[in-house]
Amino acid sequence: MIAQPKPAWMDSDLEQLADTANRFFDRECLPNDARWREQRRADRELWTTAGAAGLLCASIPEQYGGGGGHFGHEVVLTQSHAYKMAGGFSNSVHSGIVAHYILRYATEAQKLRWLPKMASGEMVAAIAMTEPGAGTDLQAIRTSAKRVKGEDGDHYVINGAKTFITNGYHANLVCIVARTGPEQGGKGISLVMAETDGLAGYRRGKLLDKVGQHTIDTAELFFDDMRVPCHQLLGTEEGRGFVQLMEQLPRERLIIAVGGVATMQRAIDETLAYVQQRHIFGKPLMAMQNTRFKLAECQTKLTIARSFVDDCIGRAIDGTLDVATASMAKWWVSEMVGQVVDECVQLHGGYGYMNEYPIARLYADTRVGRIYGGSNEVMKELIARAMEGGRR
Repeated sequence: MIAQPKPAWMDSDLEQLADTANRFFDRECLPNDARWREQRRADRELWTTAGAAGLLCASIPEQYGGGGGHFGHEVVLTQSHAYKMAGGFSNSVHSGIVAHYILRYATEAQKLRWLPKMASGEMVAAIAMTEPGAGTDLQAIRTSAKRVKGEDGDHYVINGAKTFITNGYHANLVCIVARTGPEQGGKGISLVMAETDGLAGYRRGKLLDKVGQHTIDTAELFFDDMRVPCHQLLGTEEGRGFVQLMEQLPRERLIIAVGGVATMQRAIDETLAYVQQRHIFGKPLMAMQNTRFKLAECQTKLTIARSFVDDCIGRAIDGTLDVATASMAKWWVSEMVGQVVDECVQLHGGYGYMNEYPIARLYADTRVGRIYGGSNEVMKELIARAMEGGRR
């Protein structure tokens, strides 16, 4: 086994959190995996159990109910979740993304209202960006939030539809990307937080039948004259939503890359164990030169990816991670994951196509990494724009 250097950002506190997460996923998620895949979602109780274990909002300050950590705490949880293949919930969306939109942009009253309930698992959070007609192009969204006055205060009346919403089935706190102004493009877009329990005009669609990631609930959401108090605008100023999204998306994209590195490690570990015990032509499959060379290539891709992502993690912790670098990490690592997992499936032969083998599930689960968080084609465009701007 090739030794991996300890990242500069890793410390004993993070190692302890990783151990806690590993034991939690072994105990609470893996025994339920088959049942959750069948029902296409975890049990709602998983969220409150995770909250009690201190795994939710680990990087949110303690004054808001969180763990008081930093981005590194979200990293080790993401790594553990990905390596263990412990489906059931998307803590990276709940804690790593939505909680930080609230921490960064919300008023003090909003933080105190939502973050403690997210940390305990009482509230499950989702972010509703993608629409049936607008995926990565957030400037094309059509969901509207029109301000109206009433005897019970000012409200936004929200109409529209969202799709591919992670945590959408269980979520009772949804960050909605909506158009609050008449301006086209990025102007006029705001983020509105909706508390959805019993909310008139809010409707969940069916759980979506995905190729992979079967235990993570993904749903359509519909808003039909849904009234949300105007004080649930994220922040205090309308029309800032697109800027807020652009500032926070690098974090989401790095989280995808972090999970990708852990997935590559799991795929290689599974395959190494398989080829050492599988025999062909009277010899272990590992004795074949092709097998050895393919695994050497996979290990090299993993090592390069880990080094790059570790550097990005350090930048994210100290606040210097830029849009272009996060985009590089997201597109390159997700491409490498696809290559590595595909090679590992091939080395498993026919068994690599059987869902009882982890490598087959990894094959289905990882393909979406090149799509969500912004397609890889868009990542390259963002990098090119940064290059172009640097020459001016």
